[in-house]
Amino acid sequence: MSTSVIDQARHQALGDLPRRTARRFPDKVAVVDGDTRITFAELDAMVARTAAALHEKGMTKGDRLALLAHNCWQFPVLSFATARLGVVLVPVNFMLGAEEIAYILDHSEASVFVVEDALVETALAAMQASAGTVHTTAALCIHESTPESAASVDWDDAQSWFDHDGSPPDVIVEDDDPVRLMYTSGTESRPKGAMLSSRSLMWQYVSCVADGGMDADDVEVHSLPLYHCAQLDCFLGPDVYLGATSIILPAPDPATLLRTIETERVTKLFAPPTVWIALLRCPDFDTRDLSSLRKGYYGASAMPVEVLHELRERLPEVRLWNFYGQTEMAPLATILGPEEQLSHAGSAGRASLNVETLVVDDQDEPVPSGTVGEIVHRSPHATLGYYKDEAKTAEAFRNGWFHSGDLGVLDESGHLSVVDRKKDMIKTGGENVASREVEETIYQLEGVAEVAVFGVDHPRWIEAVVAVVVPKPGASLEPDEVIAHARKHLAGYKTPKHVVVADALPKNPSGKILKRELRSQHAGVAVAADE
Repeated sequence: MSTSVIDQARHQALGDLPRRTARRFPDKVAVVDGDTRITFAELDAMVARTAAALHEKGMTKGDRLALLAHNCWQFPVLSFATARLGVVLVPVNFMLGAEEIAYILDHSEASVFVVEDALVETALAAMQASAGTVHTTAALCIHESTPESAASVDWDDAQSWFDHDGSPPDVIVEDDDPVRLMYTSGTESRPKGAMLSSRSLMWQYVSCVADGGMDADDVEVHSLPLYHCAQLDCFLGPDVYLGATSIILPAPDPATLLRTIETERVTKLFAPPTVWIALLRCPDFDTRDLSSLRKGYYGASAMPVEVLHELRERLPEVRLWNFYGQTEMAPLATILGPEEQLSHAGSAGRASLNVETLVVDDQDEPVPSGTVGEIVHRSPHATLGYYKDEAKTAEAFRNGWFHSGDLGVLDESGHLSVVDRKKDMIKTGGENVASREVEETIYQLEGVAEVAVFGVDHPRWIEAVVAVVVPKPGASLEPDEVIAHARKHLAGYKTPKHVVVADALPKNPSGKILKRELRSQHAGVAVAADE
């Protein structure tokens, strides 16, 4: 018997999931997007037709397809269709400018570029600025508003791919064949392309399902960007794997989220702390029927303890999980479960099912419990490396561990607390200040809705601690009041030297606070105050 026949029988890759779930739940609703409802049988058929169309366009295993779009039902179709062919999907952040997108197109060497109609003008500018590897472009007609400028390029209608009459070839996608290229921003000026394989994603799905309490009865709303691996691979992918129902929203608008939870009887929601806080502050929170909601997940940053208490009080039936990780881990690394939310508040939990986590010193030696060091992981979740960047790959994987770039502490029970990103640790007067510790303290002050703490250059102290605070609706805060509160609970060197009261904090579409923007906006505050 030939090896290829055995390989076919034993095949288990990302692109197989819609077909296998469709065999179990053919008539169950898989995806809801506005008025569009797609069963698992329909999803699998659409994935197969799209894969066949891409194959007829000349796409083969290892080619790259870039996707620039807001959340929509077409996103999972293209994600699984490319995986079925062994084509590498390159999701592109829709917040990027034309030159940034051009860099990703050129670096990834994408040959096909699929673009939402509302983003066509940005895509055209990106292609004009790129070196020109793209040979096929397709428009997703979501808004039916493709601009006239699109006529300068011969656009395929992506709907014709979804309706295509044909079957894809059988492609053996090996465990370590890349199927995803996720561009992650770092401290460098250019993003790095993290290569994820079927093995990375599939084992990560298993970890999410087993440790995250997920099952086929879930009805989940997906409102955070699908170009980001958290929403796409911690939640949407496992939902398809299990046979759960996914409700897709274009953005995490609080009023829309609350209405959707009520009307669709949503049982499961992922959102970063900033979005959970926005939901709690939304006027509709107490008027909507949220009784169906049973599971809540957060990530991107620790949940402030005061917010945990408020969630427990106002959503007593909702069990919470904290997912910690990063793009290079596909992205899950550790989980804090529902029973430990308050007893280990602020913790990132323990290593998830298929992950081994340590905290090490600069020589990569494990440090004693209670000692700050760099968080490192071993896991099949981990990236294959950075595309076309052997030096960065070698640096990240030195001594056989993936180095996260995060600083953390393990306690004696193995619970991990993330102290800060190495780049976010504030060095002031020879002392290290963890911004999260200061933020947690300020959150305890009545009237504080959100806070971000960071360091800015200071002529004497090297860096000064600065806090930008957003008051709750109707509340009034004065900088001196915030400083006095912090001084009461923190050492003097940890107390903010400067406090700015603002209407809002800058965030990316995933809800993560953009501290780089805050540092830039307030770069001169320490010097100005000392003049």
